[in-house]
Amino acid sequence: MNLRSLLPRPRIDTSLKALTGLALVCALAACGLGHDAKAPTAENLAGPLDDYLAERGDLCLAMFDWPIDLSEAEAGAGARHAVQFPVMEQLGLVHSSIVPVPKSAENPDGAVKRFELTEAGRAFYKPHPYAARGTEHAKDLCVAHLKREKIVDVKLEAADTRHSLAVVSYTYQIDPAPWMQDADAQRVFPMIARIMKGAGGALQLRQGFTLGDKGWVAHMGPA
Repeated sequence: MNLRSLLPRPRIDTSLKALTGLALVCALAACGLGHDAKAPTAENLAGPLDDYLAERGDLCLAMFDWPIDLSEAEAGAGARHAVQFPVMEQLGLVHSSIVPVPKSAENPDGAVKRFELTEAGRAFYKPHPYAARGTEHAKDLCVAHLKREKIVDVKLEAADTRHSLAVVSYTYQIDPAPWMQDADAQRVFPMIARIMKGAGGALQLRQGFTLGDKGWVAHMGPA
């Protein structure tokens, strides 16, 4: 007796057809025919994030317009410029001079200390458009540049039902100005120092995106 004649051949044929169909589906997916370019995935958001950081990935100090004057009142109160400018002067980024001004409550002696960028400092004074409360600035003093290392998470925000909003959490690499390696510079710019130390995965940054007609578009500034 031929034992093969007893095998359930129709079932085998059906199974083969099913497997063939599954293979066809997998092949189509591999060709990208099932890919949704607007889905909020790490793959779709990596390019827009890289583009945003290439253009807006500088870390800057909100020191927009130079020279900058330091009043007697600011110096006495330990304002941020009063703490930061002496270190920057030691590092050769700025130089100071005493400039007479009308006497006032802020300047009872009728003088301010004026700080100007040196040639070395001007190397870090870059185009970095910024607008807030009706005031626009074209440049800023920038001390580091960020690049994406890896996207860790993507979350959709449900606050605005009319638009698709996504928040990307990512690790990063950083290219700081050489003088930011100085211990005093890191002391007077602690936030920059913290971001420097968090590069390579120790710290994650976030960036918001909105889905537009041509794909995902980054919000200005972090999420």
